[in-house]
Amino acid sequence: MEANTRSTGRLPAAFLTPGSSSFMDFLSEHQPEMLPGKRQLPPVQGVIEAPHGTTIVAVTFPGGVVLAGDRRATMGNMIAQRDIEKVFPADEYSAVGIAGTAGLAVEMVKLFQLELEHFEKVEGTTLSLEGKANRLSTMIRSNLGMAMQGLAVVPLFAGFDVDRDKGRIFSYDVTGGRSEEQGYASTGSGSIFARGAMKKLYREDLTEEQATTLVIQALYDAADDDSATGGPDVARRIYPIVTVITEDGFRRLTDDESSDIARAILERRLEQPDGPRAALL
Repeated sequence: MEANTRSTGRLPAAFLTPGSSSFMDFLSEHQPEMLPGKRQLPPVQGVIEAPHGTTIVAVTFPGGVVLAGDRRATMGNMIAQRDIEKVFPADEYSAVGIAGTAGLAVEMVKLFQLELEHFEKVEGTTLSLEGKANRLSTMIRSNLGMAMQGLAVVPLFAGFDVDRDKGRIFSYDVTGGRSEEQGYASTGSGSIFARGAMKKLYREDLTEEQATTLVIQALYDAADDDSATGGPDVARRIYPIVTVITEDGFRRLTDDESSDIARAILERRLEQPDGPRAALL
């Protein structure tokens, strides 16, 4: 960037030169040090202790998709934060749930939001849901160097596909490998327990209300077996973040809505501590 542009009041030439519609490409060319994956970490001895986000779950239903996350962040065997937010809107019709190194994950989400906004302003249209999933895959891959040092980011991406008129879910690995999930998905330390719960309770004809109940049931089961996942905290009034994406766009359930579902589940679990049982046949 030219140093004298501030005094003249003119934009640097880089901003006036036609180029890619990708904001990441722009940064890579002109300010690569601002990209998380381009930063060089000094040599370290032992494991880097940083807050980690844990469990994210997603479920599709005929009208869209639900994406939810617990509120706990851990650092080693300690609870680093009890009310962290792990689910964010990416744009009007999609959202990201973060697992892995919390600080890097939040930074990646902000960059992803900017990437989608930049594309829309330059091209005059939004990326397809498939295109958004691919962009996020590229960003995760650029973080591979950090991941190899124990600072991985493994999000879950969900959105409403306006072209196909349905909700879709995409999962990733630390290399940026992308997979579309059918029906339900989970990521994070408690994902294996959450996935087991969803596998037994999921149906293709779920209503939106049933889908939101299902994700909180899954997070409750994850918290029951995984110490890094936080369940509904009635004493502190901290409940999972639940978001719904339909043809009307992104919506986050209010604290009262999440509280009502969580309290109803807790009430039932006084009678059935292990949660609802699926039919054998």
